[in-house]
Amino acid sequence: MSIRVALVDDQALFRAGVRMLVESQPDLDVVGEAGDGVAAIALAATERPDVILMDVRMPLADGIAATERILADADRDGRTAPRVLVLTTFDLDENAARAIRAGASGFVLKDADPEFLLAAIRTVHQGNQVIAASATRALFAHVGTAPAGRPAPAAWSELTPREREIFALAARGLSNSEIAASEYLSEATVKTHVSRILAKLGLRDRVQLVVFAYEHELRSAE
Repeated sequence: MSIRVALVDDQALFRAGVRMLVESQPDLDVVGEAGDGVAAIALAATERPDVILMDVRMPLADGIAATERILADADRDGRTAPRVLVLTTFDLDENAARAIRAGASGFVLKDADPEFLLAAIRTVHQGNQVIAASATRALFAHVGTAPAGRPAPAAWSELTPREREIFALAARGLSNSEIAASEYLSEATVKTHVSRILAKLGLRDRVQLVVFAYEHELRSAE
């Protein structure tokens, strides 16, 4: 079964290019387009896409507000929520982090390689998260600027020393298998640690963990 993709961007030419790329793949199918946040909310309700490529800056309602509403509507109706993949640029300031907090599954640059964008669609559809490395550097230049000595959140004290070590590695973007190899643990053990960390910190996924780490300057296990 094809992955149902919706395109949301206020630039028609950009949408046309992405549509051509997506529809060139046998396992992907574009089910609709929208040029603003309000239209995106309606599109998500009627077409029920699996993945939405969501621009941030749009008229009527921005991509962050649209993402929040789409996910809330799905939760209210008891249906599976679409995965939202935010399309970002280098000058988005903190918007990429805000989109993650709103429920997006990740973000990629608008000028990303076509292969990366296609892989990102498939990755979020599988329930995983995506952060473009170059976008991450730009994002953290803005959200990772907490003053030195800023107190850690109260929930941080609930993590064990071992969980803080795993947290630090996950915040650097290491996968479960990479953490397992580094710490001489099984992948199952790492997965358990990560799940407990997310639960204690009230985070949805590893993308939120990365943003959390940089917002609170928790970049190491100390």
